[in-house]
Amino acid sequence: MSENNKQILEQKLWDVANTLRGRINADEYRNYILGFIFYKYLSEKQHLYANTLLEDETVKEYKNVTDLDTLEAIKEESLAQLGFYLAPDQLLEALIKRGADSYIIEELEQTLNYIEQSTMGTESEEDFIGLFQDVDLASSKLGKTPDKRNEVIVEILAKLNEIDFRLEDIESDVLGDAYEYLIKQFAAGAGKSAGEFYTPQEVSTILAKIVTLGKDKIRSVYDPTCGSGSLLLRVAKETKVADFYGQELNPTTYNLARMNMILHNVHYSRFNIEQDDTLEEPRHKDQRFEAIVANPPFSANWKGDVNPLNASDVRFNQFGKLAPKTKADFAFLQHMYYQLADNGTVASVFPHGVLFRGAAEGVIREYFIKELNAIDAIIGLPANIFYGTSIPTCIVVLKKCRKADDNIVFIDASGEGNFIKEGTQNKLRDEDIQRIVDAYANRQELDKYCHIATLAEIAENDYNLNIPRYVDTFEEEIAIDVQQVTERLKAINIELTEVDKKLASFCNELNIPTPF
Repeated sequence: MSENNKQILEQKLWDVANTLRGRINADEYRNYILGFIFYKYLSEKQHLYANTLLEDETVKEYKNVTDLDTLEAIKEESLAQLGFYLAPDQLLEALIKRGADSYIIEELEQTLNYIEQSTMGTESEEDFIGLFQDVDLASSKLGKTPDKRNEVIVEILAKLNEIDFRLEDIESDVLGDAYEYLIKQFAAGAGKSAGEFYTPQEVSTILAKIVTLGKDKIRSVYDPTCGSGSLLLRVAKETKVADFYGQELNPTTYNLARMNMILHNVHYSRFNIEQDDTLEEPRHKDQRFEAIVANPPFSANWKGDVNPLNASDVRFNQFGKLAPKTKADFAFLQHMYYQLADNGTVASVFPHGVLFRGAAEGVIREYFIKELNAIDAIIGLPANIFYGTSIPTCIVVLKKCRKADDNIVFIDASGEGNFIKEGTQNKLRDEDIQRIVDAYANRQELDKYCHIATLAEIAENDYNLNIPRYVDTFEEEIAIDVQQVTERLKAINIELTEVDKKLASFCNELNIPTPF
């Protein structure tokens, strides 16, 4: 699909989203719009797949099938291949036709529930259960009366039905990209909560390029705080990924991640997204992953030593200290290291405090460097690059089996010239991203940008990883010729004296007092 056509699709979808704008806040109307788009996708996917099964039958159009045996056969095949099933009268197009002159909210609700119920007892049950729980069709926010709500919903569905998602084009990930676009737009308007479900695309790209460096395929990618799943899917744009794994605490965002996977045509058998607290209830603890990417909540609270089990947890117990209860950053890093395969790479975003804070965090940081030799790179990003926070952040890269095991790469990409301003946000350009990745891959000194610090140098700094200790970005001030400045000031003073004399002369002629 051309870039122009892609932008047209994105604009059409955003126009649909704006149907609810002003009635409901961004966090809530996001759930309706993305839920309805997902329903349209499932409807068209079912329609296309059923028609392929009917190619050799007398009735070749799924919407016209009434034979119960044929419908049952299509249902069985759909559940096996697609992971869900919709009957002909449950397709979006059929529902919209009935909605033109009748009340369809209850029927729509039954249809969305049926999508989940159709998967009960099948392999795809966990991937579909509860997907539409945040689409509250009875909410008065959609309209004060049932008829008003029905009117709004029919309008939204009708507008969506006019948009061609081109699902028959197997080479095109049109809908998946458009969905990502909408998630980004909602994040831009969601304020502080945006970080819970969306990582800026340019940051996602850096993480994805780092964990896939030199690999044309990987067995698995994992995100312990996966949000909408955008980081996991970004890795798949860099290399072939066999399986996707993630865990998310927020139930609404958890649903969004599963929808996002399916909309990007990731088969239900290839992803496993779980919902729970990753630090307290890790769902993938027995597995090891080749690539791990994450944007954990910055300096979040966790139970720490309040939960006595954490002190004996194999993820944390070797470090001698637990991360502070009010700063879970290192707890997430320890968790990711534990889940990492020997040939894998972790790339995760953190606030700069993880680089220099002392006490328990200093002990953990030193253990990562001195005992595990696991920290491969520290990359400083510009401030104001994330939605909802203006603080500067960094990327920490971990490996279990490092080739360059006697140094750590420090990159400072936070200075002027390494990004552009876009509205109120700072943004990394393609060339900025590539410069970061190249500096990491090449491990070469670059003045005021990249320093390769030996482990001995880091030990001399008491294992403090604060970037300015290693990358000198100081710009020398231009030397000032004091004698020249003095002469210029003398000349100015003479000029002022002459001007004062002329002004006094004019004042005398006009018989008015001088202003000095």
